[in-house]
Amino acid sequence: MSEQTNLNDEELRRYARHISLPSFGMEGQERLKESSVLCIGAGGLGSPSAMYLAAAGVGRIGLVDMDEVDASNIQRQLLHGTDDIGRKKIESAKDTIHNINPNVQLDVYGDAFSPDNSITIAQGYDIIIDGTDNFPARYLVNDVAKILRIPNVYGSVFRFEGQVSVFAPHLDGPCYRCLFPDPPAPGAVPD
Repeated sequence: MSEQTNLNDEELRRYARHISLPSFGMEGQERLKESSVLCIGAGGLGSPSAMYLAAAGVGRIGLVDMDEVDASNIQRQLLHGTDDIGRKKIESAKDTIHNINPNVQLDVYGDAFSPDNSITIAQGYDIIIDGTDNFPARYLVNDVAKILRIPNVYGSVFRFEGQVSVFAPHLDGPCYRCLFPDPPAPGAVPD
């Protein structure tokens, strides 16, 4: 096989089943390797997202979280285990993701995603995944994605219900603020 690829031998073995799919193939896997995704949050939504992105072969993953691993959350925050309780989530996540796929470039940000750092952090990523759990952060993620003209994948969970949507106003679609122009008053929405 003389086909040129930017995948190394280990990656060719790792992704062999993806590559064998006629509608995906080598081109699809190489495009995944060349892509970048910023995950805001390493909790219940960010954990599985980051893990699957790494396993699939996304080349660069950014992960933003300022919290520590708590015992009451590890049943749903799969990036973290019992030995990680009390550690920064970002450090635990780094270990887990590199164990899943050492070929992934992982950028970690241990501070809150804030108006002061959000544009700097998000620049250069192809997609933002919003795994936040509060409205100020959710609206900030929306605004940054809109400013940078990149898709915003939004998710939320409440008890046994979940929502997911992709917002891409740069492609003439709506943004999160288009659907929810104003955040709810504090305490108006259960958490």
